Formats: sequence, C-alpha cells, structure tokens
Amino acid sequence: MRASQRDADTLTAFEPLRYGARHLLATAETQLALLPENTVQSRWVYQLGVLRDALDRLDELHEQWLETRDALPASAKPGTADFDDALAEHHAESWSYLDDWATHGKALREINSAARKARSPLAPIPVPAPVRRIAARK
Repeated sequence: MRASQRDADTLTAFEPLRYGARHLLATAETQLALLPENTVQSRWVYQLGVLRDALDRLDELHEQWLETRDALPASAKPGTADFDDALAEHHAESWSYLDDWATHGKALREINSAARKARSPLAPIPVPAPVRRIAARK
C-alpha cells in the first residue's frame, strides 16, 4: 500500500514538469554543446540520455494508461476497484522512470549553472587597461 501511494505521489509531483521536460532537455543539450570542455562533467551526457529515455517511456506509459482507462467498463470510475487497480498498475510501471528524473534531474540545474558562469564565446576577453604613471612634481 505504501509503495502504491509513493508511486502515485511521485507521478503527481512530476506532472507539472512533464509538459516542459522536453524543452528543459533541449535547452540543456544546447548549453552543454556550447560549454568550454574544461567545464563539462562527463556524466552530464549520460544523465541527459537517461532523462530523455525516461521521458520517452513515461510518454508511452501515459498513452497506454489513456487506452486502458478508455477500455475500462463504464462503471469503472475513480474509487472503484477496476479503475483504482489499473491506475495503481500504471503508477507502478511509471515509478522507476520517475525515479530516474529524481536521481538525474539535477544535471539540468548543473548544466544551466555552468552555462551561466561560462564566458560567452562572443564576449571579448577583457584586457587590463595600461597603467598610466604620472610624473611626480618636484
């Protein structure tokens, strides 16, 4: 029962992020490509791949849930065993992919932070101003 509640809570927490997740991934991939090599963590490419795969799978599972829900008998409403059991199964199937987001999602923030700190390739490197010496008066 606890695992079922955890699965449902995790999916509920992820829902607001799910619709913008592809944009977040695309932004991180663009930022990563523009970062100087010496600022890139080698794990970031792997983590973005895990996030993309997990999101693809979550989208597939969501479509499967919609099909399952639509195929339920008309009497199957939230609160009935047929509906609740099918929904619990959907949540259970989704949980490991949501856990991937919980585990690797921090890479999105790390990449963004690195991109904000990196010098722009368009910005010139500042050159120190020449020091002017003023002749001392006697």
